[in-house]
Amino acid sequence: MIKKISYLALALFISSTTWAQFGLSSEMATENPSEWKASVKKTSDSVYTVSVVATIDATWHLPSQKELGEDENGPIPTEFNFEYDPNTLEKLGSTQEPQGITKFDEIFETNLTYFQDKAVFEQDFKIKAENATLDLEILFMICNDEMCLPQDQQRFNFEVQNSVLQLAETKAIEIESKDKVNTEALKLNLIGKSDYRLNTDEPDDSNLTIFLLGFVGGLIALLTPCVFPMIPLTVSFFTKGAKTKKLGLINAILYGAFIFLIYILLSIPFHLLDSVNPEILNNISTNPYLNVTFFVIFMIFAFSFFGYYEITLPNSWSSRLDQKATSVGGVVGIFFMALTLALVSFSCTGPILGSLLGGSLSSDGGATMLTFGMGGFGLALALPFALFALFPNWLNSLPKSGGWLNTVKVVLGFLELGLAFKFLSNADLVQHWGILKREVFIGIWILIGIGLVLYLFGKLRFPHDGPKQMLSKGRLFFGVITLAFVIYLIPGLTNSPSANLKLLSGFPPPLFYSVYEKDTEGPLGLKAYKDFDEGLKVAQQQNKPILLDFTGWACVNCRKMEEQVWSVPEVYKTIKNDYILISLYVDDKAKLSDNDQFNFERSNGTVKKIRTIGDKWATFQTLNFKNNSQPYYVLLSPKLEVLNETIAYEPSSKAYLSWLMQGLENFENKKR
Repeated sequence: MIKKISYLALALFISSTTWAQFGLSSEMATENPSEWKASVKKTSDSVYTVSVVATIDATWHLPSQKELGEDENGPIPTEFNFEYDPNTLEKLGSTQEPQGITKFDEIFETNLTYFQDKAVFEQDFKIKAENATLDLEILFMICNDEMCLPQDQQRFNFEVQNSVLQLAETKAIEIESKDKVNTEALKLNLIGKSDYRLNTDEPDDSNLTIFLLGFVGGLIALLTPCVFPMIPLTVSFFTKGAKTKKLGLINAILYGAFIFLIYILLSIPFHLLDSVNPEILNNISTNPYLNVTFFVIFMIFAFSFFGYYEITLPNSWSSRLDQKATSVGGVVGIFFMALTLALVSFSCTGPILGSLLGGSLSSDGGATMLTFGMGGFGLALALPFALFALFPNWLNSLPKSGGWLNTVKVVLGFLELGLAFKFLSNADLVQHWGILKREVFIGIWILIGIGLVLYLFGKLRFPHDGPKQMLSKGRLFFGVITLAFVIYLIPGLTNSPSANLKLLSGFPPPLFYSVYEKDTEGPLGLKAYKDFDEGLKVAQQQNKPILLDFTGWACVNCRKMEEQVWSVPEVYKTIKNDYILISLYVDDKAKLSDNDQFNFERSNGTVKKIRTIGDKWATFQTLNFKNNSQPYYVLLSPKLEVLNETIAYEPSSKAYLSWLMQGLENFENKKR
């Protein structure tokens, strides 16, 4: 059972958990490179053929309707959906398509059928009664050799008049209430936006920072029982087993290079996933069910580090690779040796890698940042094998394997517990369950910290711990550091100003998500309107400018801005006294009322279902500001005049205050 769970955990971490919050733009900048036209021709007295012609731009192609097999991967097949009353129309057979091109696709590793330049689809219908209507929805993807654009849709309407089936005036299919298409509901008529720079770019989170985080994670992985003992053994194998010293050095360096390459390769599928659906990585981060799943998986990882069971990949995998490495030899054999190390060390490296990347989900950058993080992790694992091969005398300075390696694993297990509750907190916040209010969350972290202190001081034991020995300086040092951290957390259990815990901004739930009663539900006790129209009305009544705050319940950088920048007295006072604060939570999963739900038609003709508060405000942000990152700040007058350039994450309180003051000055100038 544990092994099956471990396989599931691996799949989730390597395909979704890692960096799911690296937000990507929710709208593709590329226009769909296809044009669709429909027509009707008479075949017999009561039979008509509906023809749809797709014209596809050069270098692009359209997948066929052919369904993929269970073991096949590929673009989503083109789909024709006809809606009609069977009492008035009869569909004859299936939708016919041209022969197309069938070719082996190296990316999906299967034969795919697709159409280039032009494709004609035909469907026969028999008229059974007058005044019949026929609605056609076409779902399709357009691909090239590098990527597939997000699934798009095209609609046509037909009607029977005087016993003739004909193309009706093209219009959106309207049913009742929430199924109506609305293109104007979220559109703002902004004034003067050309006077200022509207930041439509995603915040430039440093790829170097993510690379360094991955590198630190790799260094931690080196200090585990699965990896550390392998360093001297492997280096000795290359330096002493080679025919010449020079060849041994080359082989050892090549071995390290392959380790680095393998972790880079693990991120490559994300680039394809990124192209097929640019929203998927951004949506995973706030999906409550996935976050709960990650909570469970991280708990499983934690207890494996405690030594209650082992999470390993099937032994047959590593055995086959080891045999392959031995039989092949040479450069290819060294590659298989590196791959074998990656597999056999998974019980230690997998949880660390998943924790590191999963804990960085608030950053933007998607698959590119994933590659940088995996590269940093792989480089940290690879360096020792190359360096010790170049300088073999350094091996003598390595500490001997022993009980301290298990201590490292157990400490990591406690860290896994803390991170697990962060995922549960994300789900709790976006769903408003009220399970992990800020003080409850901090209380759990305090208990985890106390457990770690007791372990480091030798008062708590786990299955793989050796005999009790005198407390080492290392354990004493880290025990004192952990105890200091626990003491730092204690004020967070109160409602005092010291409960801010600025060093942890973004990890615990926001200050207003509290077990204590608060005067407002805004950050830092500020009055924040969570509906744009309501806030705009107040701004017009009081003739005050608006600070429009696009934020998220699970947004780490949003909490950092609130607790580290907004909390600065000058900034706080300016927001409170001089602005109307409107905070729109783009990840709020609370359902809109039935009357407020609708379908939003994008400029490319696709339709997005607006069902939750988050759906509404995320679309509102993208539509009006061509940006979907958080935090994102806009200054507006009550007349919807843009008062300053838009900004995103700004850690400098001085710069942020200057931005606010410039907005106030511009507002006063516009009133004259």
